[in-house]
Amino acid sequence: MTNLDEYWNEFITKTNRSQNDRCSGDLFFDSKGNNQASLTSLVLSGQKTAFFTPLATYTINQEPIPISGELYIVVDNNEKPVCVIETQSIEIIPFEEISWQMAKLEGEDNSFEEWKNKQIEIISDEGNILGFEFSPDIRMVFQTFTVIYK
Repeated sequence: MTNLDEYWNEFITKTNRSQNDRCSGDLFFDSKGNNQASLTSLVLSGQKTAFFTPLATYTINQEPIPISGELYIVVDNNEKPVCVIETQSIEIIPFEEISWQMAKLEGEDNSFEEWKNKQIEIISDEGNILGFEFSPDIRMVFQTFTVIYK
């Protein structure tokens, strides 16, 4: 199994990127109602190009909000690297202002109603663990990305 450092170095070499480029971390896609393998497949196929995270998650975990241009290694459920993504944009938006155009970029749901119901459940579950509650005006971090190496 290739470790993350080896994968990162291979990415830098094969794409002729600067040795100064840094990995911002690794991402593991998982979501209620989807298994991790299916979400990774959506990322690799280009169908999934965005995701949402409650702003409270970053605040409570004392993690910085991602910024455009950051590079991440996506790993599968065996922690094996499968691709590198680059953050394209970040927007902080109240849940109630998210559009179907935005939600569709997650590539997981067939309707806006399906997406909203699943998100409310996911956010509520996360809130129960971290200590916040879902409300229609909860602020969400909307992150778009592009696969730049696989």
